[in-house]
Amino acid sequence: MKNDTELQEAECLDQAVKGNGQAFAHIVEAYQVLVYNLCYRILGNSSEAEDAAQETFLRAYRGLRRYDSSKRFLNWILAIASHYCIDRIRRRRIKTVSLENNLLVKEPAFQGPEAVLTTMEQRKSVRDLIEILKPRDRAVVILRYWYEMSYEEIARTLDLTLNAVKSRLHRSRKQLAKQWLQHETLAV
Repeated sequence: MKNDTELQEAECLDQAVKGNGQAFAHIVEAYQVLVYNLCYRILGNSSEAEDAAQETFLRAYRGLRRYDSSKRFLNWILAIASHYCIDRIRRRRIKTVSLENNLLVKEPAFQGPEAVLTTMEQRKSVRDLIEILKPRDRAVVILRYWYEMSYEEIARTLDLTLNAVKSRLHRSRKQLAKQWLQHETLAV
């Protein structure tokens, strides 16, 4: 049985499919932060993420009639965003790293100056490590650890098999661990 939020979402989606722009605006409002955050984490640049989020919603609006209402809308919209960002990274000729990227989401209420500096250094290390991954592997890692999606949800979102998701996560964790150890060895 659907809760009130799911019923409101279903009604907005139904109205949006029928051409109600205001209903689609409610959908954008509900999902814009999640879509932007995914784009930001994959692309590593706020202005690129804004463009990617806008393009995601434009593509979603154009393809709304193809949305399967038996599936979670969140997974569908994040799949659009993921694929767009992955394609965008593939088209890049140079690698960019955003200095203001904020990959570690949760922060304690108060941190002293040393803790803040340590946290900033750790964030930069994580950003740099994530950047070494191939675009699709990066998307799998981000969906798993930042969006806490199950393997099955990631597989559906990125059009991968369950085994491909597991394999990509295993390979990515191994690659990240190796790079982390090399980084720590150099830092000592």
